[in-house]
Amino acid sequence: MLSGAAIGAVGAVTGLPAAAGAAAGRPLAYPFTLGVASGDPDHDGFVLWTRLAPQPLAEDGLGGMPDRDVPVHWELAADERFRHVVRRGVAVARTRSAHSVHVELAGLLPGREYFYRFRAERHVSPTGRTRTAPAPWTMPAALAMGFASCSQYEHGYFTAYRRLAETEPELILHLGDYQYEYAPDTYNVPGGNPRDHEGPETRTLANYRQRHAQYKTDADLQAAHAVAPWAVVFDDHEVENNWADEVPEAPDAEFLARRAAAFQAYYENMPLRRTSIPRGIDMQLYRRVRWGRLATFHMLDTRQYRDDQACGDGYRDCAAASDPARSITGAEQEAWLLDGFRRSDAQWDILGQQVFFAQRDNNSGPLTVTSMDSWDGYVASRDRITRGWMAAGVRNPVVLTGDVHAHWASDLKLDYADPTSRTVGTELVCSSITSTGDGADSPSGSHPWFAFNPHLRFQNNLRGYVRTTITPGQLTADFDVLPYVSRAGAPAYTRASFVIEDRVPGLHQTADNPLPSALRGAAPSVDPGQQTVDQETARP
Repeated sequence: MLSGAAIGAVGAVTGLPAAAGAAAGRPLAYPFTLGVASGDPDHDGFVLWTRLAPQPLAEDGLGGMPDRDVPVHWELAADERFRHVVRRGVAVARTRSAHSVHVELAGLLPGREYFYRFRAERHVSPTGRTRTAPAPWTMPAALAMGFASCSQYEHGYFTAYRRLAETEPELILHLGDYQYEYAPDTYNVPGGNPRDHEGPETRTLANYRQRHAQYKTDADLQAAHAVAPWAVVFDDHEVENNWADEVPEAPDAEFLARRAAAFQAYYENMPLRRTSIPRGIDMQLYRRVRWGRLATFHMLDTRQYRDDQACGDGYRDCAAASDPARSITGAEQEAWLLDGFRRSDAQWDILGQQVFFAQRDNNSGPLTVTSMDSWDGYVASRDRITRGWMAAGVRNPVVLTGDVHAHWASDLKLDYADPTSRTVGTELVCSSITSTGDGADSPSGSHPWFAFNPHLRFQNNLRGYVRTTITPGQLTADFDVLPYVSRAGAPAYTRASFVIEDRVPGLHQTADNPLPSALRGAAPSVDPGQQTVDQETARP
């Protein structure tokens, strides 16, 4: 276990090489205000990350750092007290990269837990815990994996990140909307935002660097990064709302420059491998994380290559959404994914991606009214990928999703118009960490869309995350919720649990836990008849 003392430790410690003295210029003030992180684990390595920022909210986005490169010592150990150091070295935090550091390690032992820390001049970072994936030919007994999305700083406190960290997962997936682009007092929740963004709407590299830094100063987010390796993908708000490839939400002659700036800042602030270094407006984000023969995570990018949303976006009954020429992944990524299905020998093939995969019709009549920003706006693309995993004989296909600010769980079909057609996969959707504020509880099965979408199995509009335990025989999903995020310190509670059995696609509910009376008063209630629009659509 990574102790709280280790997570928060600063100051001098033994073990790291003695500082040779500050480089030219004034000594640094404490620079590790953004914490530490690790990511993209492989069987023999991972990425270690930090970024130096003595004044993290500086308007120029450079964190109060001097205009000079700074050597950063790093250390990797087999134990939390660093008595058994296995690797150490020096990386350079460069001005041109906002003094971020990415240490990409290989040659480590598979399936092992490690601890890491950094030193810049006389300052020592908090300690992080990470791990390598199991060897490719092995079948692990279990994997504890959590996934999350949608953390709007202004809409509440990031307590959900800390509660997730306290469960000590071995791997965390973040499925997009890690940060939001809005200026203060632009995207507001009822009753007012508990916190404010610094700076204007993010459009420049300085803006995005400052915004990422503000989010990273949150102690709860830092705790989640320090407890386990992450695999991250962006959605829309890391750039701007509902962008699609080179098409902004509204006409903007500067959009491509904005996109390039957002990508650069995203890389600088995430534990990504060098293969994801942006090249102008392009960034290689789709990739695979393999956990032995137990699971392969296909991390997708559904923003950078998609066709523009059909019929002007929003919820529409739209014939163009079924155009076979339209794609949400682009042809190259689609071919990569289908090839991965064919080559897979994993027990579980898991898609880590951003937007709702199953059909969700919000109309009880003859029209099919669905979200053009989700896979419903790219029906042929969804069909090709679903048929692809079926043709490849994928043993257990599971889609993980963020974006919609509510927990959902769905059986996946080839023909959603026929409720009796067989289930061919499963989708698990996590609620937001904070986005749209406290949310509300409601009885399971009460959402009005369930009546005409029988493949939808669960929905809850409280904030939270999903914990999974993956074994060769089953995947268990626990939908954890918080009764409020408008103030700090909320407890977490498992609202419902589902099991997916090996070779049996679809959901089996094992627990439905209404909030206990002690929490019920703290959680708003809602008339489910009013839940006719996704929270994610109710944005400026």
